[in-house]
Amino acid sequence: MMPYWLALGGALLTGAAGQVLLKIGAASGLGSGAAGMLQQLLRPATMVGFVFYFVGAMLYIIALRKIPVSVAFPCAALQYLAVAVLGWIAFKEPFAWVQAGGLFLILVGVSMLALSARPA
Repeated sequence: MMPYWLALGGALLTGAAGQVLLKIGAASGLGSGAAGMLQQLLRPATMVGFVFYFVGAMLYIIALRKIPVSVAFPCAALQYLAVAVLGWIAFKEPFAWVQAGGLFLILVGVSMLALSARPA
């Protein structure tokens, strides 16, 4: 069962990394309309971000072989925590106490779900 939890953890990490790369690819200086969208899609950070999302999806599928989707999907909420912290550190995005409290509640809920999935 441990390899499947590792696959889930890998899926969450690669998904969070993909999100950060898409943010980098969405940096200012792009044109507007279809030309701007094409510029953004062709930026290396955006393309690598898509690769990370694909790898994350493959790892998530592996995890679903043994982890119930009712546990695995809520665990994906841990990406909110990782991306919020990365956004605060890397992009100087605001991070208030209300956000910290909400993220703490997500962490508690996901921990409870993970514990409920363990065999008795």
